Amino acid sequence: MLLDPRGPRFSAAVTTVVLVLVLITGSGWLALAQAVVFALSAFRPALSPYGLVYRALLAPRLGRPEELEPAAPFRFAQTVGLGFAAVATVGYLAGAPVVGTVAAGFALAAAFLNAAFGLCLGCEAFLLFRRATHRPVQSRVPNPAAH
Repeated sequence: MLLDPRGPRFSAAVTTVVLVLVLITGSGWLALAQAVVFALSAFRPALSPYGLVYRALLAPRLGRPEELEPAAPFRFAQTVGLGFAAVATVGYLAGAPVVGTVAAGFALAAAFLNAAFGLCLGCEAFLLFRRATHRPVQSRVPNPAAH
């Protein structure tokens, strides 16, 4: 499956805002909501709330992307984000705000790097693992419909 790389970057921008709010408020419930978004994005991408917003409102206005990227690295990155958001949720809701803050902070750093610079840490980790196991993934595919 191939996807428009601008969608995950948009999702990372929204995630950045949500995680900043988690850190400001210390809300375990908001961290849980973000964990649910990560889970949907990783395991049921068609139901991803941020993806739905991107596809409905932004993608039609942007035109076709020049390149498409494989979905597997992004899904892996969402799974990693789910892990951090789950730890943040448990930390905040169990009365261990330091654990929640550290986990949310790591997730925020990764989301911000993707949103601001297009650097997806989870995607890079996925690609490094694939290379190390001698199963490379083609990273970018030209979009013939864009030309």
